[in-house]
Amino acid sequence: MNACLLKNFGTTVRRLREARNWSQEQLAEHADLNRSYVGEIERGQVVASILTVEKLARAYGLSGAVLLEHCEKSRTPQPAKGIDLAAIAC
Repeated sequence: MNACLLKNFGTTVRRLREARNWSQEQLAEHADLNRSYVGEIERGQVVASILTVEKLARAYGLSGAVLLEHCEKSRTPQPAKGIDLAAIAC
């Protein structure tokens, strides 16, 4: 599994939680999840199932697709290692 994807998803979950001024415990209650599991998701330590993504999305009042969209938007492009990007620019 792509560690960057897990980290981006966790960061998105945390940012949305913090934007609502919720603790991990509050998010866990809203999403019907365990608080420690929410922490593992936020740290990018576990792969959330589709059902978990849906639970988190509903807790935020979003669809699963919109939650994943937030994740994609928060991605920061990583430069390719050892490749001079200027040399391949069009």
